[in-house]
Amino acid sequence: MNNNIKAILLATIASFCAVLMAVFLKLAQHDSNVFTVGFLRFLFGLFIILPFIINSKFTIYKTNNFKFHLSRSILNVPMMILGFAALMYIPLEQIKAIGFLSPIIVVIMSVIILKERIYIIRILALIIGFIGVIIILRPGIIEINIGAYMVLLSGLLWSTVIIITKFMSKEDSPMTILTYQYSLVTFLTLPLAIFFWTSPSFETILFSILAAITGTILHLCINHSYRLADLSVIQPVWFTQLVFASFFGFTIFGEIPDGWTWAGGILVFSSVLIITYRENYLKKDIAKKSIPLKS
Repeated sequence: MNNNIKAILLATIASFCAVLMAVFLKLAQHDSNVFTVGFLRFLFGLFIILPFIINSKFTIYKTNNFKFHLSRSILNVPMMILGFAALMYIPLEQIKAIGFLSPIIVVIMSVIILKERIYIIRILALIIGFIGVIIILRPGIIEINIGAYMVLLSGLLWSTVIIITKFMSKEDSPMTILTYQYSLVTFLTLPLAIFFWTSPSFETILFSILAAITGTILHLCINHSYRLADLSVIQPVWFTQLVFASFFGFTIFGEIPDGWTWAGGILVFSSVLIITYRENYLKKDIAKKSIPLKS
């Protein structure tokens, strides 16, 4: 299995965890606010990785990219607040569908800023995925409320965060990136949590802990995938969130996706299959060329 396939598998796990985390966060906010839940999510996440930090004797904090870690965390705060708050305004599947615009932005930014190569097959996969998103959103037909604008702005910030993460992943390990994120975001959200504090119920604490667990798996998987492959390979995998979001939205929140959503979802998922098959094919082709043949 080559690095691109490994990265795709890791990104798929991250995609599933991203939706599951959103489910837990939506449930956690039923009797609390986004500032309290956001702080608790990262605080509990910091507790989860604390044994790793101590075991490393705090050498996990060793980095030459502190200013990038700080910039990433500062952007992470409004991105988190907007994204978490949107969960209370629009259905889960719509959030993920609108969020699909983010990968398009990321691939474009990765080519312009990181000088990554983008092949025709990858462009084709992104175009197919984008068409699927348009079918789901049906601009002008589905009402756009404040939640949709929150997701759009959060997605733009997320795209920038991904670019910064990709840059840092060349030198820092996934665990170092995650440790700085949890440490700095917990510190930065503390003043907001104190100012808007609401006493969390048992359910809020429980769902915040579950969100922290799934969020930690999400970040470790996606950060590691950035070390294995280009962003233009990884980003189409995020489109699978639509399938996961539709399932959980229906089973937990009673949100019934219509035929248009499923039609768009099939196109979106097809883009992932295309790029996965292509990368696997290239591996086989390269392998064949590397075999010495006797005359």
